[in-house]
Amino acid sequence: GGHDVTVYNRTAAKSSLWVKEYGGTSAATPREAAQGAELVAMCVGNDDDVRSVVYGENGALAGMKKGTILVDHTTASAIVAREVHAKAKDMGIGFVDAPVSGGQAGAVNGQLGIMCGGEDDVFARARPVLDLYAKSCVLIGAPGAGQLTKMVNQLVIAGLLQGLSEGLNFGMRAGLDIEKVIAVISKGAAQSWQMDNRWQQMREVKFDGFGFAVDWMRKDLGICLQEANKNGARLPVAALVDQFYAQVQARGGKRWDTSSLMNLLAKD
Repeated sequence: GGHDVTVYNRTAAKSSLWVKEYGGTSAATPREAAQGAELVAMCVGNDDDVRSVVYGENGALAGMKKGTILVDHTTASAIVAREVHAKAKDMGIGFVDAPVSGGQAGAVNGQLGIMCGGEDDVFARARPVLDLYAKSCVLIGAPGAGQLTKMVNQLVIAGLLQGLSEGLNFGMRAGLDIEKVIAVISKGAAQSWQMDNRWQQMREVKFDGFGFAVDWMRKDLGICLQEANKNGARLPVAALVDQFYAQVQARGGKRWDTSSLMNLLAKD
């Protein structure tokens, strides 16, 4: 998008490879990467990772100036989003919690769905940059709203993938031509991104080397279940699917794509 970019990764070799492929420069610490930047975007693993990259003498906030913006694309808790927002605001720095959906392909192709929480004016200043890699970028509400929306996203995907796995497995065991089945039902009410993009791998029961890892989905579902314990939402299907994913992990599928729920049905 014409911006000067400096990157940091906790695995330095990844930063070097990124710069080699895309240009820009790399930095040795989050603070160094953030120095002089108008906007800092980060995406790590969980709440503790967010804190480790943001806080401290080498953290991103230590390198940022008043009036700049910190955007967090991590899928984390609403608690840590509100916490970082408050800390950043005390320093005169804007903050947007902005988890994404669309996977690696969505990021590479600039087609991510970005669900945001934050203040209107801060979001308005950040959006021109976010739009460079977003298919959709929406401010949902106050700080933490982006993370809560991502929880909704993950809950829907978890239930959908279990239903898709059961349907495909049923059709295969019934002797149907699954390619023809998908050609029909993908044009009706059963259609989904998961169906369009994962049915072939699910038919072949091959889930390694692509997609969104089971370990990550279990982390996300854990956040959802924790939040539900606070707000009183009932998540019986999500809790069940979380246990199915635990079984996938036990089968060696920690890094398999989340469509690997099919493995539990197709391979007894």
